[in-house]
Amino acid sequence: MSAGRVRKLEAEYDVTVRYTYFPLHPETPSEGRPLAELFAGREALLDDMSRRLRALMEAEGLEYGDRTHTYNSRLAQELAASADEAGVTDAMHDALFRAYFVEGRDISDASVLTELATEVGLDPDLTRAVIEDRRNEDVIDAHWERALSFGISGVPTFAAGGFGVVGAQPYETLQLLMERVGAPAR
Repeated sequence: MSAGRVRKLEAEYDVTVRYTYFPLHPETPSEGRPLAELFAGREALLDDMSRRLRALMEAEGLEYGDRTHTYNSRLAQELAASADEAGVTDAMHDALFRAYFVEGRDISDASVLTELATEVGLDPDLTRAVIEDRRNEDVIDAHWERALSFGISGVPTFAAGGFGVVGAQPYETLQLLMERVGAPAR
């Protein structure tokens, strides 16, 4: 959801964007969990969350599907770290976003991840090794530790120069953050 805003920041300000991966729901089992189960007894909250997400996506011009499950994103994050190294970060994030939020696919499934990685140009053999051998497990552990050390408690979180904003913020809020930290305009 924030990818468009991040890309706009990169175009308008002399900044380098780096992603830090965060354990939003690390307790989610590898097979996923139905949203109805996760929000049992709090169905109104689920309905409200779905409406808010749909409105946010619409405001950004993004598609949003009718997700029924949440999936553990750990392997997807480990794969995204390989995409970062290969210079296809944006394409991988876009593919994961579409798979999860639009198509409701299981982003913890190795075959789904391999398919997405191949679509964005990652080597299939490298992808399988990253997933099967957990080659980026330590990398993502370090990301999680970094996020937690900064007190990050939600996604997205935008941080710069010791300041930050949490949540899907209007672009103007991100501009204010850039101004506050003195990021030069392009």
